[in-house]
Amino acid sequence: MIRVLLADDDGLVRGGMSMIIESTEDITVVGEATSGREAVEMTRRLEPDVVLMDIQMPEGDGIEATGQILERRDCATRVIVVTTFELDRYVFESLRAGASGYLLKRSRPAELTEAIRIVAGGEALLSPSVTRRLVEEFAAQPAPPPEAQDRLEMLTDRETEVLVCVARGLSNAEIAEAMHISESTAKTHLKRVLMKLGLRDRVGAVVYAYEAGVVRAGKQQE
Repeated sequence: MIRVLLADDDGLVRGGMSMIIESTEDITVVGEATSGREAVEMTRRLEPDVVLMDIQMPEGDGIEATGQILERRDCATRVIVVTTFELDRYVFESLRAGASGYLLKRSRPAELTEAIRIVAGGEALLSPSVTRRLVEEFAAQPAPPPEAQDRLEMLTDRETEVLVCVARGLSNAEIAEAMHISESTAKTHLKRVLMKLGLRDRVGAVVYAYEAGVVRAGKQQE
C-alpha cells in the first residue's frame, strides 16, 4: 500500500484528491496538512511514501517545506509538487529542493494516481519535453560552484555522456539509441551517476548538470 500525505491549504483540493486516492486499491491517504510547517511535522511523524505538496501555503511554502523534508539523506519520502502553472518559476525551485517531479492541478484522476505510483516506485515524474522546456527557461546558471565541478571528476566519460543526455531531456530509450548501447546499460550508467553524485533521481541529475556547468542552455560543455 502506497501511503500519501496531502499538503494543501485548500480544503476542496484536498478533498478531491483524497476521494480519487481512496478509490484505488493500492494507495491510501495517511494525513492532510494545511501549511508548510504542518507538512514537515506530519511527514516526519507519519513517514509517508509520497507527499503531494502545494506551493503556496501559509507558515512556510511548499518549496521551503520540501527542502526541510528532504534535507535528511535517509529520508525515504518523495515529494510531488502540485501546481496550477506548468512552468511556474516556483516549480524549478521545488525541483532544486529535491522534489521528484510535479503535477498540474488540472490533471485527470488517472494521472494523479499514476504519478503517485511512478514516484513511489523510485522514478521521476518529468517528461523529456517538459525537461527541455524547464532547462531552457530556468536552468542557465552563472559560473558553477567549485564543489559541483569536483564531484564530476568521479564520473567516467561514459557516465558524463549519460548525464548530458539526461540534462537534454532524453529518455532511457533515447539515451541508448544516441550512445549505441542497450536500454538496460543506459539505466545502469544512470544509476551509477546518481549514486556517485549523491542524487535522488533523474530530476536531480538534470538540475545538477546545469548547476555544475556540464551543459548550458543550448550547448554542451567543451
